[in-house]
Amino acid sequence: MNEIVTPKSLGLSREDLPNSYIGRSVPRPNARKLVEGRATYTDDVTLPRLVHAAFLRSPHAHARIVSIDTAAALAVPGVVRVFTGADLAKVCDPWVAVLAHLKGMKSAPQYPLPLERATWQGEAVVAVVAETRAAAEDGVAALAVAFDALPAQVDMETALAPGAVVIHPELGDNLVFTRTAETGNVEAAIAGAHKVVEATFHTGRHTGVTLEPRSIIADYNRADGTLTVHHSTQAPHMMQNVFATQLRMAEGDVRVICKDVGGSYGIKVHVYPDEMAVACMSKIMGRPVKFIADRFEAFGSDIHARDHRIKGRLAVDAEGRFLAFDIDDLTGIGPYSVYPRTSAVEGNQVVNLCGGPYAFDNYRCTTTVVLQNKAPTSQYRAVGHPIATTVTEGLVDLAAEALGIDPVAIRRKNLIRDDAYPCTSPAGMKFEGLSHHASLDKLLEMVPVEKIRADQAEQRKRGVYRGLGFASFIELTNPSPFMYGIGGAKISAQDGCTVRMDPDGSLVALSGVTEQGQGTEAILAQIVAHGVGVPVSKVKVVTGDTQTTPYGGGTWACRGAGIGGEAALQSAIALKEQILEVAGAMLQAQAASLDIVMGEVVDKATGQVRMPLAELGRIVYYRGDTLPKDLARELVQTRHFITKEYPFAFTNGIQASWLEVDVETGMVKLLEHWCVEDCGRVINPMLVDEQVRGGIVQGIGGALYEHCIYNEDGQLLTTTLADYLVPMAAEMPDMHVGHVETPTKESLLGAKGAGEAGTAGAPAAIMNAINDALSPLGARVLAQPFTPDRILRALGTIA
Repeated sequence: MNEIVTPKSLGLSREDLPNSYIGRSVPRPNARKLVEGRATYTDDVTLPRLVHAAFLRSPHAHARIVSIDTAAALAVPGVVRVFTGADLAKVCDPWVAVLAHLKGMKSAPQYPLPLERATWQGEAVVAVVAETRAAAEDGVAALAVAFDALPAQVDMETALAPGAVVIHPELGDNLVFTRTAETGNVEAAIAGAHKVVEATFHTGRHTGVTLEPRSIIADYNRADGTLTVHHSTQAPHMMQNVFATQLRMAEGDVRVICKDVGGSYGIKVHVYPDEMAVACMSKIMGRPVKFIADRFEAFGSDIHARDHRIKGRLAVDAEGRFLAFDIDDLTGIGPYSVYPRTSAVEGNQVVNLCGGPYAFDNYRCTTTVVLQNKAPTSQYRAVGHPIATTVTEGLVDLAAEALGIDPVAIRRKNLIRDDAYPCTSPAGMKFEGLSHHASLDKLLEMVPVEKIRADQAEQRKRGVYRGLGFASFIELTNPSPFMYGIGGAKISAQDGCTVRMDPDGSLVALSGVTEQGQGTEAILAQIVAHGVGVPVSKVKVVTGDTQTTPYGGGTWACRGAGIGGEAALQSAIALKEQILEVAGAMLQAQAASLDIVMGEVVDKATGQVRMPLAELGRIVYYRGDTLPKDLARELVQTRHFITKEYPFAFTNGIQASWLEVDVETGMVKLLEHWCVEDCGRVINPMLVDEQVRGGIVQGIGGALYEHCIYNEDGQLLTTTLADYLVPMAAEMPDMHVGHVETPTKESLLGAKGAGEAGTAGAPAAIMNAINDALSPLGARVLAQPFTPDRILRALGTIA
């Protein structure tokens, strides 16, 4: 009888198989050989090697794990193994997400799966591995896990109050981090001010909703002790270090491969416990393990952001000049700070960015970061920027109203002069060169303000309420080691690029910056083609592989063009010099007298074609013996780039929003939106404009629709796209994008980032437009998202 049988039918589990037999099944006549360990490579092959992981997630916001019964799960057909936190802790060390330069910051050690307690609803508690995802989910359903529900600390306002539930008793309290930046004498400025306006703002917790969910395949090879991870991440080299460190491996034994990613927005630049669990299980089992988060899991386990309550005061003189900003920010981050970038950075950025576009002398801003039993929060597109801009611009509009000054005029009066740079903000941020007034001028060329105001007045007579809102902003890009390096995190602020010429005259560029849908590979191809002198079609770009690309930071904080692009340009220029040196020897000409244009070596003075690059490549690679002996034969160059003089390359811009509020229903209809942004040198106008528009869309989402809502017990109520609303095509206004270009002098390319500008300013512009529309009715909204319910409550229509 030659029936194919599985190891389970022989009483074996997968982990009992020798590594050489993984991926094999054995005819029954050879069954005893397998049991006795005498099977050979000649046996038939059918057993699948890849296995799939699924997770049982905590149904409670806070609970002690009493017991885990795996018997029924292991009996499910196709289930290979069940893992608990204790199982994975044997091969994985916990991590603590703090940064040394964030003084006094604390967080608790975190494991891939918790050992004793679940601390948010949706936290992965037990993992089931099976031959298919369906079988793994059936195994999860069969698990019997007993929880002892504990009181949950959900409200960040009471997280530090006496009697609050202390989520991690060993920390003493729920305070993670606090920082105050203070310049001048705020109290004296407020006491002597002509007017002081104040308000409390709320920004609703929301998340990324990427087209492609988080995904990972980890493959540990027992034969050579290496781990290969195919990962939907933004920072392959960072994750290489994380996997190596936590799994007690040498960094060189870990390879992370990250190809095209379907959107990230910052939420894929973090360490996720369930993804670490996948790597742990692969190492234990010695076989590939795959996990893809479904949309339901994503809402409860992907990084959230923007959960802030901010109290602000702005003091002004009788002419409308700003005297002082006084800001108090409170944010809840979930039960752990997220590794390795930490969850304190968003609040820290609020401190750095409030008041940023304006000239004033007195500043005080405090951020307080606390734990809560909700999904962890951390960096998401435009970290801290929408919060700081909303507070700043909301107060500016309040001041304009209090003084009877036009909102544009009060901004013009207080924006930092375009000839005032370099300068340092009251928060301590160093600005190399910004263009607030030029950007405002550009915006006013695009926005028909007089026509809009006339329409607004006419519509109000008919009971139609429309509003126009403005918001100036700054955006940090091109981060230096000041961001993470000085805090001890192994996150590179530099990036590298290797450019080589192949025999046919084509180029290959290998970059540490990854492709997340933002067009990185397109701009790198443009830069390299321009730097060497070949058609863009002759450049192949390779990204996202720690084994082949130069070491770099990856994609985050708008660094692709400014950091990765500059490395690519420097590499291309160096390669061009090398090519021309070879060409000069072959043509008996001075290298300086030659140039490369559209893939051909030409005489620089006359433009006469002297040699195609394909011919030069043929000689170098196949007949190098004909070249001078002291001439280098390689046609490859690598350069790395890092900013040195300024911690960040700040960009700036201004946005305007024109909308209509239905005062009967509370619905907001966006009519038109404008954004002027100065991102330095614009490399690819279409890509930059679409990046800005994409950012505006996400800003609209936070302003009007997106909200991760929890009930009083810490249960997430918005777990599907039917509950959690995202803006779609029908909700989008016409979006107009303009530019002012102030190149950074830190690089030859002069590029700054552009990816977060739209998100930074859109919510504030929309808020100010809504309040402009509601001003005749004496109503104002300050809590995002600005839902119909909140607008109607502000109007007094509902209680």
